[in-house]
Amino acid sequence: MEKITINDIARLTGLSKGTVDRVLHNRGEVSKKSYQKVMDTIKELGYEPNLYASLLARAEQRTIALLLPAHEPGTYWELAAKGEAKAQAAIKPLSLVTRQFNYNQYSADSFREACARVLESNPAGVVMAPMFQYETQVFAQELQTRSIPYSLIDTKLETPGYLSFYGIPAYKSGYLCAAMLIGEGPVKEVLIVRIMRDKGRQSDPTVLRRSGFMDYMLEHNPGCTIRSLFIDPEDPAATDSALDAFFDEFPGVRHIAMLNSRVHLIVPFLERHPIDIRVVGFDNLDANLDALRRGTVSALIAQRPEEQVHQAIQALADRIVFQRFPEKTDNYQHMDILIRYNAEDY
Repeated sequence: MEKITINDIARLTGLSKGTVDRVLHNRGEVSKKSYQKVMDTIKELGYEPNLYASLLARAEQRTIALLLPAHEPGTYWELAAKGEAKAQAAIKPLSLVTRQFNYNQYSADSFREACARVLESNPAGVVMAPMFQYETQVFAQELQTRSIPYSLIDTKLETPGYLSFYGIPAYKSGYLCAAMLIGEGPVKEVLIVRIMRDKGRQSDPTVLRRSGFMDYMLEHNPGCTIRSLFIDPEDPAATDSALDAFFDEFPGVRHIAMLNSRVHLIVPFLERHPIDIRVVGFDNLDANLDALRRGTVSALIAQRPEEQVHQAIQALADRIVFQRFPEKTDNYQHMDILIRYNAEDY
């Protein structure tokens, strides 16, 4: 069978090329009658995904925007961004490409500016990692107004109309972290090390994780005192000083949890002050895995952020090109428990 083009579909349906293009790309308003004409014609010609793809390959290239925190090598968001390359190979034949838009995860202003740049680019779809609840809700509403489908990764916020979510269940991950840290107890004191974020405290991506952690403690070790310490992720000297001061005041603490990917930030202090402390953190960053293998970190709860990105992009491509919706809106992924004995080949 010869390859078909938008011109062929337009001629056979009696519709304009613009109308056919809007149907194929889910772009703008098209009457149900026109939509059905196009789809029936493609089916009569012998619809197959590769035939459809060859048709779209001749059409205008469209972009899926990827809205992620800015990242450096060795960080969690660099892992996530690796999923983009895998997805690009799959969507390229569909005349789709991806483009990253980065923002400072500690600045709501930066997030808003990145959202504005995404809208200016007129994307066919958006994958976003939300950090700021209110700003995300505003952005999501604007995407809906413009009929731009979007998917969430890592953090699921209660925004209306998202196409899909990919990530681990936040509450359950916090509950699991507490179980890994103390077991059935009893433990007298626990330290949660937290990251200083935006000054307005609008960004708190681990809030549900903390809720799960606290509920486990209340259920299994209600007499435990849970202390918090905030550290600056960009100031190692200040982190050391804060930990020094904490252990001077609370020398009996022997259990530490970090509910984000930055457990490696406290490793230098712990290795300079060898104390028998159980430490549980999150995510398979190289620095975290190295500390796990050395025994400084006791356990990691890992996820695969690159798969979250890949699957979110693929879900949008299916929606944009084939008008297919994912089987499930919320796609919760498994949590991998890593200890020093099974981390070598992870």
